[in-house]
Amino acid sequence: MAENKVVIITGASSGIGEATAKLLAKNGAKLVLAARREDRLKALKEEIEQLGGQAVYQVTDVTKTEQLEQLAKLAQETYGSVDVLVNNAGLMPLSQLHKNKQDEWDTMVDVNIKGVLYGIGAVLPYMRKQKSGHIINISSVAGHEVMPSSAVYSGTKFAVRAITEGLRKEESVDNNIRATIISPGAVDTELKDHITDEDIKQGIGNMQAIDADAIARAINYAVSEPDDVSINEILIRPTSQK
Repeated sequence: MAENKVVIITGASSGIGEATAKLLAKNGAKLVLAARREDRLKALKEEIEQLGGQAVYQVTDVTKTEQLEQLAKLAQETYGSVDVLVNNAGLMPLSQLHKNKQDEWDTMVDVNIKGVLYGIGAVLPYMRKQKSGHIINISSVAGHEVMPSSAVYSGTKFAVRAITEGLRKEESVDNNIRATIISPGAVDTELKDHITDEDIKQGIGNMQAIDADAIARAINYAVSEPDDVSINEILIRPTSQK
């Protein structure tokens, strides 16, 4: 169960991260919230506390490894353990390769790949010491298939899946650290707002999307399984999505 587990969530200020924080807090988890927007983090913390939950927050840029190390330290010092990391922060500025949006490529690699790695690197020392833990990395349906305009984004999300499977094989047997890949399809979040190509943005906007709560429920399911059960991968898309 999620009750009393110390859960770090990156990208907690909106979308999947926010929905997951609310659901896990409702189920008794102790939340450590991370994102760049302090006003949103503060409001989420207050909402969780008003509903009887426990939460702290730290403004965090996941491209800065020292900030993720400070985040893990905050979890340990506040609640006494680091039980779960939800590596949720991510960006999706889709564009076709000939547009040569190199700044956007760099940002996706920094946030979607390096941010995941820095999060793993920050929590593993604590989890290895306590011989338990659970790392949940948010990939995407785009980590299973590539579409026009998704080449770089898909590349980052394929990488997340590979990293998570490598983590599982390295840490599960000897250190009881579980690893889970969550691959959402179209979800109603701010991800599409990062798209600067107006033609692609319009096409994405017409796609039917599911609510972020659907992904939060999947994360809660994975977290709530007994320690001897490892949910390795969940792919969730709208019923109407091809």
